[in-house]
Amino acid sequence: TLMVIFLVLPFHEWAHAWVASLLGDKSIKYRGRLSLNPLSHIDYMGALCLILFGFGWAKPVPVDDRNFKNPKVGMAITALAGPVANIVAAMAGGFIFYGILYLAPSVIANSVGAYFMLFLQYYIVLNCSLAVFNLIPIPPLDGSKIMFAFMSDKAVYKFYQYQQYFSIALFALIMLGVLDIPLGFLQSLLSNLVSTICS
Repeated sequence: TLMVIFLVLPFHEWAHAWVASLLGDKSIKYRGRLSLNPLSHIDYMGALCLILFGFGWAKPVPVDDRNFKNPKVGMAITALAGPVANIVAAMAGGFIFYGILYLAPSVIANSVGAYFMLFLQYYIVLNCSLAVFNLIPIPPLDGSKIMFAFMSDKAVYKFYQYQQYFSIALFALIMLGVLDIPLGFLQSLLSNLVSTICS
């Protein structure tokens, strides 16, 4: 849980901020979100829910799409940056894991080394899980903003109009375990792909 709060979620949110800034939203810089400092991204209620229920969130990056040349496309690319960052982080963890496994296998012989390898495995899985989860095309997740790039302005407006209901429905689906099997399958698929590439 602490790994998610202090390592995984901050990198995800920083990626959103960095890409939004590259695309023209310079206001991000003055909001203190172009930082890898976990304290810049932690939502305390989201962190508490993560600890208590295993489901939480970070502080969303406030993006002003009026600063993008094409607001819908800019938002889609900014949204995609978060999941992509998690996949990159998972692959970085994978390269370190297999690098140690092949080049310095003696490291695993002691308890500290074995614990670090376990940490890396958990880190890879968590990043893959967050990437897959955030690609669900339901507001307010990143997948919805990517989907909006292919929809009419009127349809997007309708989605935003009922966003709070989508959020409640998403939370209900998670708590009821309805998404466990499909998400578990996709997370496993991505984790195996990362392992294959890194090994």
